Amino acid sequence: MNKSELIDAIATQADISKAAAGRALDAAVEAITGALKKGDSVSLIGFGTFYVGERAARTGRNPQTGKTLEIKAAKSPKFRAGKGLKDACN
Repeated sequence: MNKSELIDAIATQADISKAAAGRALDAAVEAITGALKKGDSVSLIGFGTFYVGERAARTGRNPQTGKTLEIKAAKSPKFRAGKGLKDACN
């Protein structure tokens, strides 16, 4: 399912226009992104939790030259599925 198919599904289930569903989806994504930028997590009961994970600095290797290089520590967005979502998939 891509973004336009998701907008169609939201519009159908919520009985709203596709334009309103698109604005609602964009607003939800922006709100989640903003919360993650601040370091907060976003929990949707029964669906899951979006949070920021930390990756430690590490040493890597360039596969072409074989030289070692330092990979900086980084933060990355992560998602942990909730029980309701897990149960729906099984």
